[in-house]
Amino acid sequence: MDRTALSAVFERAWELALLPDNDFSWSSWEDAPTALAEIDGVLRTLRANRSPDRLQMEVVFAPTGPLQELSLSSGWGDELVALGDRFDAAMENGSHDIKT
Repeated sequence: MDRTALSAVFERAWELALLPDNDFSWSSWEDAPTALAEIDGVLRTLRANRSPDRLQMEVVFAPTGPLQELSLSSGWGDELVALGDRFDAAMENGSHDIKT
């Protein structure tokens, strides 16, 4: 995995989760603090130069995952598609490095 690229992806996800008009009603995240706590956990691990749990990261970006549900109900679904592409590319780079 490309930790630098993943950090940038999760930093953008953090910013999106913090948008003031977000609607969390369809997301498994209750609210912005809940979303930020999960994203922060991934970012802390990446910043410590360690590999976060692959499944945890994939669930955040999964179809019908919390970030997609949040994006669709909040009006930034197109931006999430582009961010998801960046996530997929970062996960593919150096895949031997991924903690499962």
